[in-house]
Amino acid sequence: MADMLLTRASLLARLGDPEDRLAWQQFVELYGSLVYGFARQRGLQDADAADLTQEVLLAIAQTAGRWHYDPQRGSFRAWLYGITRHKIAQFLTSRHSQPLGSGDSTTQQRLAEEPEPEPDQEAIWEREYQQQLFRLAAAQIQKHFSPTTWKAFWRTAVEGASGAAAAAELGLSVGAVYVARSRVLARLTEEIQQMQIA
Repeated sequence: MADMLLTRASLLARLGDPEDRLAWQQFVELYGSLVYGFARQRGLQDADAADLTQEVLLAIAQTAGRWHYDPQRGSFRAWLYGITRHKIAQFLTSRHSQPLGSGDSTTQQRLAEEPEPEPDQEAIWEREYQQQLFRLAAAQIQKHFSPTTWKAFWRTAVEGASGAAAAAELGLSVGAVYVARSRVLARLTEEIQQMQIA
């Protein structure tokens, strides 16, 4: 994202203007991926998840000019989660009304009747959101660090390598690795805070 907005509520306000392509691009980059990832977590295939994401974004586009973000009424993410869950439920209901494909129908019927443990969907939604924020923020700030600093951060904070292992690999002192990690983490935290919409 070339121009990260500091006030994310302003991004929501800008969505009311269908001609504001930058606002929609930023919105889709963060929330389109969130919806897609959540749909994939719910078991939708790639094409179905992509179609569902388009339906959610279309629903938002159709209402964007009529609503105003009010944090007192709840978070935007909770509202988006509700729309996404509703669209997934519609999709799954329509899929279950379709005839079953080839294969042993008795076995497939038994599998269909077997109750699946219901994971905490809100926790999955929140995890997808946090992962998407991390991906976008990391991509945004990486260019501000030298390749060695970035690799020291990535190896220790993301890949879980020890400071000593990263230091040996990069030709740095262990202290330098931890300083690099700390600098990147501070900048990453700042970037994520700027990107968030409640």
